[in-house]
Amino acid sequence: MNQEQLKVKKALISVSDKTNLVEFAEQLHNLGIEIISTGGTSRSLHEAGIPHQRVAQVTGFPEIMDGRVKTLHPKIHGGILGVRDQHQAEADEHEIPWIDLVVVNLYPFIEVTQRGASFDEAIENIDIGGPTMIRAAAKNMGWAGVVIDPKDYDTVIEKLKQGGLDFEFRKALATKAFHHTSSYDTYIYEYLDQQVDELDTPTKDILEQDEVDLKLARLEQLRYGENPQQKAALFQNPIGYGLAQAQVLQGKALSYNNLVDAEAALQCVREFNNAACVIVKHANPCGVAVAEHIDIAYKKAFAADSKSAFGGIIALNHICTSAIAEHVASIFMEVIIAPGYDDTALEILGKKPNLRVIQIEDWDRINNPWQMKTISGGILIQDLDQSKLTLDQLKIVTEHEPDDKTLHEMLNAWRMVKHLKSNAIAITKDGVSIGLGMGQVSRIDAIELAVKKAENHLKGAVLASDAFLPFKDSIEYLAANTPIKAIIQPGGSVRDQEVIDACNEHKIGMVFTGVRVFAH
Repeated sequence: MNQEQLKVKKALISVSDKTNLVEFAEQLHNLGIEIISTGGTSRSLHEAGIPHQRVAQVTGFPEIMDGRVKTLHPKIHGGILGVRDQHQAEADEHEIPWIDLVVVNLYPFIEVTQRGASFDEAIENIDIGGPTMIRAAAKNMGWAGVVIDPKDYDTVIEKLKQGGLDFEFRKALATKAFHHTSSYDTYIYEYLDQQVDELDTPTKDILEQDEVDLKLARLEQLRYGENPQQKAALFQNPIGYGLAQAQVLQGKALSYNNLVDAEAALQCVREFNNAACVIVKHANPCGVAVAEHIDIAYKKAFAADSKSAFGGIIALNHICTSAIAEHVASIFMEVIIAPGYDDTALEILGKKPNLRVIQIEDWDRINNPWQMKTISGGILIQDLDQSKLTLDQLKIVTEHEPDDKTLHEMLNAWRMVKHLKSNAIAITKDGVSIGLGMGQVSRIDAIELAVKKAENHLKGAVLASDAFLPFKDSIEYLAANTPIKAIIQPGGSVRDQEVIDACNEHKIGMVFTGVRVFAH
């Protein structure tokens, strides 16, 4: 392995990302380095007046098959892979020029799939020649340098001006290059895996794998994490779609806490098909409402707990209207999320320049199949709870049977309690959260908190519990302090019958779901 400084005489440049391409190539030319180039890169160099050879001039063979075949040729790969002190005679015999520097980045497969391109377009953006050249130059780091990132151009030029590329630098470039091609291939197989139904493929169930290779791209550095003393950054799954890929139409940069709260609001509001609004504070919904129109849903969600809503996150599942915008612009809120905004709404919200206005247009594409949390020495991964409860799944267990209207209300309550931190209780009425109790160490504490929040609006309300009610004390408290008419809970306690008997005694209807929705 040659570990001496590498003097670069010939460079091959073939890039999709043309950031600073012309400036870099011009500096290479000024240093007396010959340049070989392909396709669009060659056109850019030609327009800039930078002398170079096209690959076809080196190989003596034209680019064919719409550019699919151009660099896959012995005169290119021999020039990159050849060991200079062993293969010189073969290179001379076959007129193969040594290529000392390979500057390549790849077809924009990730960007193309992120914008929802067709399957055919995605496949056409799978680079073949690029990864091959990158891997060849990275393997032959003893005799070649490889550059895949325009951010490294300045350092390369500085090194060349000082006499050449030292081995440690070439090794670092090679390491970066192999990471780049590895990530690229992973993104491709993850994309294809989403298209395949007939066969079990490696990522079909991440929880069945012995090893998990997570390829995440840093989207942006955040000012700090939950607190100023904590560093934080936003990474994205390049083939994913959701909050990380949302369009921020206005406002300050999103903080770590903004993003956590915004995701909580987004996941909750997506539970509802009818017009719905969710307002989140400190990762918990504080106001949730479903109505016949989005204006009404917003008004009711805000009124449900206007004190807690101050400085919160708003999520709407329908287009934001001017009426909503007028109210939001009159108060302090951190973020608003919607699938779209009418023109007047955007103009009104523009009066609050610090308000983050986020648009996620294609809600059907939102995907977040797994949840991940770190522990010391490892990562916990679980499926996202995407369970949907229907009327057919409800089991009425009391003598007093809830009517259809009450049953539908119970489903709304269930969709809300699912997104509260455990122990959690949701009390709802007419599609609105009137009392939410969450994050308590005992279920009776959560009930008491929810009842306190609901105040004098409890007549005709229903209650949802994210896990079973372990004792009849919950029922006795509710009967003594509220006119709650029905309860929806998973069931499954050894004291279920005791709880059912208490409901029968106090004429409270109860249904079991058979499903627990803890959220820690």
